[in-house]
Amino acid sequence: MPVINRIAGLSEEMTAWRRHLHQHPELGFDCFETAAFVEERLREFGVDEIHTGIAKTGIVALINGRENGPTVGLRADMDALPILEETGAEYASENKGVMHACGHDGHTTMLLGAAKYLAETRNFAGRVALIFQPAEENGGGGGVMVEEGIMDRFDIAQVYALHNAPGFHEGEFFTTPGPIMAAVDTFHIHIKGVGGHGAMPHESRDPVVAAVGIVQAIQTISSRNHYALDDLVISVTQIHTGSAENIIPETAYINGTVRTFDPEVQKMVRRRMKEIVAGMAPAYGVKVDLNYEVWYPATVNDPAKTAFAADVAREVAGAENVVDDYSREMGAEDFSYMLNARPGAYLFLGAGPGAGLHQPGFNFNDRISPIGASFFARVVETALPL
Repeated sequence: MPVINRIAGLSEEMTAWRRHLHQHPELGFDCFETAAFVEERLREFGVDEIHTGIAKTGIVALINGRENGPTVGLRADMDALPILEETGAEYASENKGVMHACGHDGHTTMLLGAAKYLAETRNFAGRVALIFQPAEENGGGGGVMVEEGIMDRFDIAQVYALHNAPGFHEGEFFTTPGPIMAAVDTFHIHIKGVGGHGAMPHESRDPVVAAVGIVQAIQTISSRNHYALDDLVISVTQIHTGSAENIIPETAYINGTVRTFDPEVQKMVRRRMKEIVAGMAPAYGVKVDLNYEVWYPATVNDPAKTAFAADVAREVAGAENVVDDYSREMGAEDFSYMLNARPGAYLFLGAGPGAGLHQPGFNFNDRISPIGASFFARVVETALPL
């Protein structure tokens, strides 16, 4: 079964929704206009229940099938990124410095398209819970929605999500059983020394030199403290210090990210960072504080639900357009919290050539919206047959 005809017929309408959302991006949990737009569309569709204000601006909407049965959850993220848009599109962001550079406008659109179709047809025995989530990019809105009880409150038995993938063939699905995306941690290191004149460094305790030493030591964790075949990424992404060429500053700041799959590897990294900081402080005569934040867990697909989702994707896109043994990657996703709470699957949907995710030139490919919406709809109809 290819793209559902009724959903294909919604293409222009879905494009209009997506471009409206693209023009009005919002950050984190503050997706007020986005949530209002979603709620307005859902009321037009005639869904049975709309529950708002979950995780501040999140929404769960329910559609009942023709007969009783379990509940399937479908999730879309709604938030944007703090990036100045450079697409030149006529529907470019009207909120300067904020843009949908990850395609969440498209994800929301795909779930809205599925919602309209499912509310019209109701060809399933059970119930679908449409989960519109804020703060995927920063804040863990998925985890907050789980903490606020959506899985139990709405009796969700299984849950699914899609993410667009620029650079992959348009309309192809990619997934894998087990871990598909990494756990993510963030570290902040604050160094306090003694500032002074650049010509008299012996009178100071230089935080710049200490920062360089700490960064170099951190890099040895990957190369010397863990087994090479265990996936691990440690990236220092920010170093801030100094104000002039002849002033030794008083402070320095280091920031970065850690990506892992194995909790034991994650624990080792955290332990080694504490040890490095504790040793470097007296070595350079400075004070060093480490704040190590454990963020999203690894995104782990349920094997049975992943096989099911891949079969549904084959119905929609054709067997030749589905890869069900895709290599796991080091990116992170807060859909992981939902998969920790209920079995389900996370899939990528190829978007064709174009700028990559989190880039100022990124623009979601509207041609894949009917494909994603059809996948969501068929997941429900196949999991909950009449």
